[in-house]
Amino acid sequence: MQIQPLEPLGAVVSGVDVGPLPPDLVEGLRAALAEHGVVVLRDQHVDDTAFLGFLQSFGPLTFTAGETPVDGFPDLNVISNVGRAEPPRSTFHVDSSYLSTPPAYTALRAVEIPSQGGETVFTDQYWALATLPAELADRVRDRRIRHVVTGIDPALLSPDDETEAQHPVVRPHPLTERPALFLTTPKRCASVSGLDDAASAELVAELYAHSTTEENSLAHAWTPGDVVMWDNACVLHRGDHSVVVGDRVMHRGMVRDHGPHATDGVPR
Repeated sequence: MQIQPLEPLGAVVSGVDVGPLPPDLVEGLRAALAEHGVVVLRDQHVDDTAFLGFLQSFGPLTFTAGETPVDGFPDLNVISNVGRAEPPRSTFHVDSSYLSTPPAYTALRAVEIPSQGGETVFTDQYWALATLPAELADRVRDRRIRHVVTGIDPALLSPDDETEAQHPVVRPHPLTERPALFLTTPKRCASVSGLDDAASAELVAELYAHSTTEENSLAHAWTPGDVVMWDNACVLHRGDHSVVVGDRVMHRGMVRDHGPHATDGVPR
């Protein structure tokens, strides 16, 4: 496995074929994801069977209630602009952060690439924490954010589905314990511990603005055969649908946790 770092985050990984993986390659990819946040696997002209086998190599999968499953693959879902009167909306976020154990990894397989636009943009939450102004760093120390579900029809949720969870603002990576800023789109950040609603919203807005600057962003321009995987513990992501021309279809899968060596991501 060869790793070519990108700037300001992410890496292109070669020497890995998307499909069921042996344990040594899984551990190598886990380490690359924990360090770089995003890995890009190019020229992976595979079907959903191979994509599913690749994801299952990392452990049990999880699925977001309300998403559209891929026909014949209930663990995968479709992300598409086809047939929509208006383009999808996407702000920087962590997938399903309202779960007590948010998905460890998310991966997208390119099915159809538009002729223009449609990048997926990532930001580095290690950098976001390391570059916090001192005053802001003091304000977030030992605080927690209450993450809540949004955008899902309540009728699609079962009584057992989690709809909110609290996570530390400064969250150690579950494998390496390297600290990162952990937040999501402000609509899902309902409150911050020890602060009233107005102060919570102000703090979240400052953190979000700081962590999603252009200098801290990698815009992945999709090419046929791309598979991209990222670590939700250390990056935010969004789809850029602003100037898309043509059909954009992705198949997505999510790995439930970081594996047998993971911690709970709570500061010690």
